[in-house]
Amino acid sequence: MSEAVRRVQSGSPWEEALGFARAVAAGDRVLVAGTTSFKGDVLYGEGDPYEQAKVAFTSALEAIAEFGLGVESVIRTRVHLAHARDVEAAGRAHKELFDPVRPVTTFLVVDGFVDSRVLVSVELEAFRGNSEEQ
Repeated sequence: MSEAVRRVQSGSPWEEALGFARAVAAGDRVLVAGTTSFKGDVLYGEGDPYEQAKVAFTSALEAIAEFGLGVESVIRTRVHLAHARDVEAAGRAHKELFDPVRPVTTFLVVDGFVDSRVLVSVELEAFRGNSEEQ
């Protein structure tokens, strides 16, 4: 397996402003940075933690697809919530996407996000093992 590190950008203005990549593949792991339900300047699911979680995880899964990976490769997720009351709604979105693969997960309540309309931010880690795609 190649030792090269490969980075993928999503086009988010935050990536340029803060100097980070949406996803980084190194060795047998692909890590996806904190991802919200923003697509461009549009926040999807404003006021709805279920919808924000679903959109954010879908965007994170799109990032690992750049490496030829899908949901079955996900081994870890993290869900950051602005409010503890949103655990059930975000958890429902998580279960719908990841129930078949059961990654390890952590739900955290944080003090807030850069944009106060954001209720959910997600991260994930995928394992590419012997994948041909590098």
